[in-house]
Amino acid sequence: MDSLRSFKRKLMLGAGLFAMVATSNLYAAGTLVYCTEASPENFNPQVVTSGVSMDAGAVPVFNRLVEFKLGTTEIMPSIAKSWDVNEDGTAYTFHLRDDIKWHSSKNFKPTRNLNADDVIFSFMRQKDANHPYHNISGGQYEYFTSMGMDSLITSIEKVDDYTVIFHLAHPEAPFLADMAMSFASVMSAEYADKMMKAGTPEKFDLNPIGTGPFTFIQYEKDSRILYKANSDYFGEKAKLDRLVFSITPDAAMRYAKVQKGECHAMPYPNLADIERMKQDKNIVVDEMAGLNIGFLSYNMDKAPLGELKVRQALNLAINKQAIIDAIFQGAAEPAKNFIPPTMWSYNNEVKEDPYDPEQAKQLLKEAGQENGFTINLWAMPVQRPYNPNARRMAEMIQADWAKIGVTANIISYEWGEYLTRVRRGEHDAVLMGWSGDNGDPDNFFSVMMSCDAVKAGSNYSHWCYKPFDDLLQQARVESNHEKRVELYKQAQLIMHEQAPAFLIAHSRVYMPVRKEVKGYIMDPLALHNFNQVSIEK
Repeated sequence: MDSLRSFKRKLMLGAGLFAMVATSNLYAAGTLVYCTEASPENFNPQVVTSGVSMDAGAVPVFNRLVEFKLGTTEIMPSIAKSWDVNEDGTAYTFHLRDDIKWHSSKNFKPTRNLNADDVIFSFMRQKDANHPYHNISGGQYEYFTSMGMDSLITSIEKVDDYTVIFHLAHPEAPFLADMAMSFASVMSAEYADKMMKAGTPEKFDLNPIGTGPFTFIQYEKDSRILYKANSDYFGEKAKLDRLVFSITPDAAMRYAKVQKGECHAMPYPNLADIERMKQDKNIVVDEMAGLNIGFLSYNMDKAPLGELKVRQALNLAINKQAIIDAIFQGAAEPAKNFIPPTMWSYNNEVKEDPYDPEQAKQLLKEAGQENGFTINLWAMPVQRPYNPNARRMAEMIQADWAKIGVTANIISYEWGEYLTRVRRGEHDAVLMGWSGDNGDPDNFFSVMMSCDAVKAGSNYSHWCYKPFDDLLQQARVESNHEKRVELYKQAQLIMHEQAPAFLIAHSRVYMPVRKEVKGYIMDPLALHNFNQVSIEK
C-alpha cells in the first residue's frame, strides 16, 4: 500500500510538472518557452549536424574561442580575448580569458576555471582516433572531418594555462570563421575525465557541462528540455531566468501553443498560416532570406545513379517550379547553384536545367535504362528551413519520375534514425538540405560535397570528383578574395555539369514570436538564440 501511495504521489508530481510546461502563465515572468520542432540527437555539437541539436546544445550551453556577433557573420572574442596569426597564416595563437567558470550539476562540481587543457581536449577528441573519447557516441565528427580539420590542424600547443597555438599544415582562409562554428565548442576535460573514471563516458554528451549563458537542467525525451540562467556567465548574462524547449513536431500544434501563450516562439510555421499569424496582434512574424539550400542527393554508389545521364534525366523530369509553388508557396527561389544568391562568389552564369520529360526519356534510353528502374526516395520526417514538407515534395517527385518510367518508393524514419541511416549510405536518393554556418562558400561545398565529406558521412551523394575537389582545396588556401571568388565560380560550373544532386530551392525563413518577447534577433546562420531575450508583461 505504501508503495502504491508513493507511486500515486510521483504520478501527481509528474502531472503537475507537465502542466507547468503546458501552461506558460504558471511560469515565473522570466521563463521563455520555445516550441522546438524535434528532439535533439544529443547535446554535443561535435558529434551532431542537425540544427535542432545545435539549438539545444551549442547555443545555450557552450562557447567557442571566437563567436559570431548575433545576427551577423562578424567574428568577435569569446573564450579567447584576443588572437595572433603568424606571417604565413599557419599558426593561430589564442589568448584565453582566465575567469570563465564551468557549469556544475549533481554529477560534477568543477575544481578549476576553463583553461588550455579544455581547448586541447575539445579538438583532440575529434582529431585523434586513439583519444579515449574519440569513439564515444559513435565517433562521427562530420564537420571536423568533412572540412579537413583532421589534416589541417597538425598540432595544438599549450604555451601556458591561458595560451594555445593551433599549428596548421597550410594557410586556411576561413579558419577563424570555422572556429566560431558549433563543432568548435569548448568542453570540460575535467568533466570528461570524471565520467570516464565513473564508467559512464556517454553521459558527457547527454548531460552537457558548458560555460554558456544557460545551464542544462533536464531532458525528458520527446517532451521538453529545461535550462536555467548561468549566474556566473563571463559574458552578457541572460535576461531570462529559465528557458524551456517544448518539443512539438507538428507545426499546427506549435502555432496553436503560440496563439494560446503556451509557447513564446516557434520555428518553421506552415506557410499557409503566415498571413493569419501576421494579422494576430499578439504575434510578431520575423522573416529573412535564408542562407540555405534544399536539395535531392543521388547516392552514386547505388546503380544506376553512378551514370551521369541517369542523374541528368532524373533532374530534367522534375517540375521544380511546381514544387516551389506548392511546397514553398512562393516563399523561395529556385536553386541552380549549391550556394544562395546572397552569398559571395555566386555564379549567375550557370544555366538552370529546364523541365523536360521528353529529353529525360531520351537520356535514359542513351544510358540503357529505356525501360526505367525502381529507386528508393527518402523524405525527411521533420520541417526544416530549406524544406517545409519533404513528404509532399517526395510525392510530387515520385509522380514526375513515374512519367519517365522510374518508380520511386518513398521511405522515411524518425529524424535521428533518418540521419544515422543516411550517413551510412543506405539511401538511393535523399531529400536533405543545408543552412550556412559561417557565411563562407567553403562551409557549403566542403562540408557537403567534398571528398573529405564522403569519409565524414555528410556528402550524401558519395561524390568525390577530383577536378571539383582540387578547386575547393585551392580556394581554402588562397588569401586573395577575388581569386577565391573565381575558384568557387568554377566549382559551381563543374557541380552543375556533373549533377550529383537536384538543387531545389533557397527559402525564406519565418520566426513567429509573441509580442511580449523582446530582443529576439533572427540568425542568418539558422540557429535560434534566446540568450539576450527578455519577456515583457
